[in-house]
Amino acid sequence: MSKLHLNFACWDYDRIQALTNGTVQAKGIDLNWLNMPVEETFWRMMRHQEFDVSELSLSSYLIAKDRGFPNFTAIPVFMSRSFRHSGIYINKYSGIEKAEDLRGKRVGIPEYQLTACLWIRGILQHEYGVHPSEMNWFTGGQETPGRVEKIKLSLPDNINIQPINEEQTLNQMLEDGEIDAFIAPRAPSCFLKGSPKVQRLFPDNVSIEKDYYKRTGIFPIMHVVAIKDEILKEHPWVPANLYSAFVEAKQKVYDGFNQTAALKVTLPWFVSEWENTRQLMGEDFWPYGLEKNRKTLEAAVTYSYEQGMINNRLSAEDLFAQSTLEAYTL
Repeated sequence: MSKLHLNFACWDYDRIQALTNGTVQAKGIDLNWLNMPVEETFWRMMRHQEFDVSELSLSSYLIAKDRGFPNFTAIPVFMSRSFRHSGIYINKYSGIEKAEDLRGKRVGIPEYQLTACLWIRGILQHEYGVHPSEMNWFTGGQETPGRVEKIKLSLPDNINIQPINEEQTLNQMLEDGEIDAFIAPRAPSCFLKGSPKVQRLFPDNVSIEKDYYKRTGIFPIMHVVAIKDEILKEHPWVPANLYSAFVEAKQKVYDGFNQTAALKVTLPWFVSEWENTRQLMGEDFWPYGLEKNRKTLEAAVTYSYEQGMINNRLSAEDLFAQSTLEAYTL
């Protein structure tokens, strides 16, 4: 019996390696893996729905579910997660020393809807009392001019947001002091090159992020895996089979980390970091499934609703294919 051929657009993560090299196979499915940077994948999926299965921005996915278009449904597999206190960069001469100093400042952001930016705005509001309406937002290309939102947004009237000029980049504006701060998932090149004018708002971000996790239990989710609804309608067995395969592929990564006789990862103190992470976050520190991620997902929905990007408080159950939320028992 022939397998169902599905295109799968996703970046090259260790947690899908067993799927892409054939060590793990989804039952009845032949995945044609398309390895692309996340920005390209998201753009093509949201604008043109090009792929059968796709890694997708959680924020963009929430907007799509709220509006009812584009039509795809996720499975509770989270390709990317990241603590985001590290994603706030400041010009050293902006007068910003702490989060509260962002009030009234000019803040650059590639796209307002980006999931990293959704989380950072939520953290600034709920952890530091700085509301998105208290900053002046500038959108546009980070390293090259011309970037626009993947989806047209209808934001609250109290959000002051404007695009930068077509020839400008946020990276250069940050270094030149034309904006005071910059928020994004990718570090600006001026910071990476060691500009003396630019630094992180939270230089000791790891300690702050660990404290945030201890207090909240939230490990921010960035990306989900979405399947076009037309696939689900014709082949309703696909979500459960894909979900099981992703879970098995991730377990292969854990198993590899446990082999400490030789370093599998090209980091000198990887074993120590692995042990410290498990001590803080538990054995399954990158969990899939709904229940282990309910608090994190509900926080993301709350932030999206509060920030005016979705009009309804979506329930966590409504975000995912129902067949991935329960399993048979013997």
